Amino acid sequence: MREYKTQMEAAKKGIITPEMKTVAEKEYTDPEKIRELTALGQITIPANVNHKSLSAEGIGKGLRTKINVNIGISGDCKNYDVEMEKVKLSLKFGAEAIMDLSNYGKTNTFRKQLIEMSPAMIGTVPMYDAIGYLEKDLLEITAQDFLKVVRAHAEEGVDFMTIHAGINRRAVEAFKRDKRKMNIVSRGGSLLFAWMEMTGNENPFYEYYDDVLEILREFDVTISLGDALRPGCIDDSTDGGQIAELIELGALTERAWAKDVQVMVEGPGHMAMNEIAANMQLQKRICHGAPFYVLGPLVTDIFPGYDHITSAIGGAIAAASGADFLCYVTPAEHLRLPDLADVKEGIIASRIAAHAADIAKGVPHARDLDNQMAEARHKLEWEDMFKVAVDPDKAREYFESTPPADRHTCSMCGKMCAVRTTNMILEGKKVEFCSEK
Repeated sequence: MREYKTQMEAAKKGIITPEMKTVAEKEYTDPEKIRELTALGQITIPANVNHKSLSAEGIGKGLRTKINVNIGISGDCKNYDVEMEKVKLSLKFGAEAIMDLSNYGKTNTFRKQLIEMSPAMIGTVPMYDAIGYLEKDLLEITAQDFLKVVRAHAEEGVDFMTIHAGINRRAVEAFKRDKRKMNIVSRGGSLLFAWMEMTGNENPFYEYYDDVLEILREFDVTISLGDALRPGCIDDSTDGGQIAELIELGALTERAWAKDVQVMVEGPGHMAMNEIAANMQLQKRICHGAPFYVLGPLVTDIFPGYDHITSAIGGAIAAASGADFLCYVTPAEHLRLPDLADVKEGIIASRIAAHAADIAKGVPHARDLDNQMAEARHKLEWEDMFKVAVDPDKAREYFESTPPADRHTCSMCGKMCAVRTTNMILEGKKVEFCSEK
């Protein structure tokens, strides 16, 4: 029996947990530093006591930017074998977290298999699962029913849960006053808004927030405070509804920490580039330095089919400005459930954003692989380049598709390769292009 319920409780007691040691090793830092920042809530280590296959990761101040991959079935696409292939792809390309967002039928069998085999953190949104799990329509679900779903996910081993507790009556009033083009685009947020409006009751996750925290504390589940009022288009960003909910999330963060429950705070959404840095600073200030988890932000609304790119641009700016955790976006965003190819494109785009931000932030050893790639390119050693590449198969496929006559160049420049020319001159060799030799 361990001496603490949660990573935060252990940190406050001065205990360095095995998970903290794992995070410190991965981040090239001192376990005591991880403990100190976990105690302050500036680092969270989502690690459910029932997730035995987990390889712990830290999210927060001074650490590598982590990425999350969303998977899960819907009523229109319900093939769990395909979703498991997406999981394997996510692990192959280094995603630190996987969220099961299944919202159709009985989802727990798949989720249990996922938790049993995945070293990555597992997240869920209990609100999505409520109707299928309880076999009740929205209006028939009670506040206590919602808590049952939270407990079920916690018992299964989920490491973090998105709980939309901030969309209370005050936030809804602000949302209604400040007219939006897109209204509410959060699935969980829209369901709770509908439940609140139909029943006349307060948000159950807000009204019974202490009960939610007790469940999460029992299993050391990190609460990811959902942004139900996140902007769904760039015209809605940083409006009254978004900021009103953010203020509520700041208060809810402190209430969770008082019970030793770890916290992440979720953020926008869609947002023009010039607003992103200010939003990151605002969130950190209002939410007391809690780790920030962003979807995107998508920096323009007119590129359906390319939103992995609009998201990567926003994600890189957000992470360089203080965000700690990026949720991937695929080319299928706004259009359909992503297939395997979409998932890969989304993961790579998100990895690019996270890595670019880590370089900008000066995260320890962030440049190491880039330096190795530069050395391999300097030597024109293609096999070394492929070893360093995040997606070596694609790199090799491109190189081999139009093979150069000289294997120490590529087909773009051939013998006029700048690297080859400079290397030869510095080695005292003569550069010739017109001779047969």
